[in-house]
Amino acid sequence: MTRAVFFDVDFTLIHPGGSFLGPGYRDFCARHAVVVDPQRFSAAVIAASPVLNRDGDAYDPQVFIDYTTRIIEGMGGSGEGVEAASRDIYDAWSSCHHFSLYDDVPEVLRRLRARNLTIGLISNTQRCLASFQSHFGLDGVFTVRISSADHGYMKPHPSIFRAALTQAGVPAEESLMVGDSLMHDVLGARRLGMRAVLLSRGAVPPECPDDIPVITTLTELLALV
Repeated sequence: MTRAVFFDVDFTLIHPGGSFLGPGYRDFCARHAVVVDPQRFSAAVIAASPVLNRDGDAYDPQVFIDYTTRIIEGMGGSGEGVEAASRDIYDAWSSCHHFSLYDDVPEVLRRLRARNLTIGLISNTQRCLASFQSHFGLDGVFTVRISSADHGYMKPHPSIFRAALTQAGVPAEESLMVGDSLMHDVLGARRLGMRAVLLSRGAVPPECPDDIPVITTLTELLALV
C-alpha cells in the first residue's frame, strides 16, 4: 500500500528555460567578459556531471558553482570572470520564473491528490519550495517540502529521506520516491526501504538495475501507485 509519494523537483516536475541552455550561459558569461561557444553546451554538461555525483554530502553551494564552472570551461570559457559567472548562474537557478512545469505534472498531481495520498517534495536545491509551490499554482498540493539547503544534507543521504518520512508520518515501505536521478533519488530512497521510480524523459541510464521501474512520462506513474 502506498500512502505517500515524494517527488524530486528539477527535471522531474520542472525544466529550465533558455537562460540555462547554451545561449543563456553565453549571456551570463558575457557580463563577466568570458567568451564561450553555445554549441559546446550539451557536451560540457555531460563532461561536468561527475561533479554532482556525490554520495549524500552536506549541502554546499560550492558544489553547484564548481559544476557550473566546469560547464563554462567545457564551453571554452577561461579567465577571472568564470567564477563570477558561475555564481550568477547558481543564484539565478533559485528563481522560479526561469522554469516551466512539464505538461504532464498538473494532471498527475491532481489525480494523486484525489486518491488522498500525501504528496511531498525532496529536492537538492537552494530554491524556496514554498515559493515554487505558489509560483506554479500548486498551493495545497504538497504536505511535505524539504530542500537540501534547509535540511543540511543532500540526496542520497538517508537523513533527508528520513526527515520527509517523519513529516509525512508514514513508514518507508508505504512510500514512493519519484525522480530523474538514479543515484540521488532512486538508490537513495531504496536504501531506507522506500519504493522508487526512475523518471527518464530521455535515455534510460545503461547502469539502471533491471528491478527498478522506469517511466518516460509522469502520467505512467499513476499505474504504479
